[in-house]
Amino acid sequence: MIEVRPFATLGHADHGWLDARHHFSFANYHDPERMGWGRIRVWNDDTIAAQSGFPPHPHRDMEIVTFVRRGAISHQDSLGNAGRTAAGDVQVMSAGTGIVHSEYNLEGEATTLFQIWILPDRSGEAPAWDQREFPRGDRSGRWVIVASSDPDADDALPIRCDAKVLAATLKAGETVTYSADPTRHQYLVAPTGRIRVSDREAQPRDGIAVTGETEITLEALDDAEIVMVDAR
Repeated sequence: MIEVRPFATLGHADHGWLDARHHFSFANYHDPERMGWGRIRVWNDDTIAAQSGFPPHPHRDMEIVTFVRRGAISHQDSLGNAGRTAAGDVQVMSAGTGIVHSEYNLEGEATTLFQIWILPDRSGEAPAWDQREFPRGDRSGRWVIVASSDPDADDALPIRCDAKVLAATLKAGETVTYSADPTRHQYLVAPTGRIRVSDREAQPRDGIAVTGETEITLEALDDAEIVMVDAR
């Protein structure tokens, strides 16, 4: 099953400093048909105005992956961690038993990012945060795993759930395939560029929900960047 979810059908909240699109029910957007996809609970497509952001707020029992597309996000948390994650790079936060953090765009331009929440496989563990650079050139024409439940084997950031977060960049006309377990759930978005998944064409920022497939073949109709989560 491959379902394209057009960008225009996503939930929308414009707070002035934050323009957010919700692939799944979140905050004041509620759609009983879009409560998540497998263990994926949230996929927000956020544009954060310059010199603004999220003040300190708490999380618990959630794996939160932030994929920065343009600009940068600056993080601070109650564990004493602080860092700046720039375009093309990734940060992960295992909220565990509880963490308070802030995320600000301290840049002179708008920052765009995906914030992806995945339900953890276990609870009761101490919270943690990490970040890493993932140069776009390293994923040219191929999938690169950026976060994984098996970070050592996948050379990726650690998350505490049976999932992988992957990214690829393709030139127009290039294809990339992914060997999938049909019992799992895949969700992917191309923030830039039109793509085709099997016979389904998707516009930039459309969501594509996949399950029941053994192989996912993706073709770039334009130069494109793709982010995908494969989860139980």
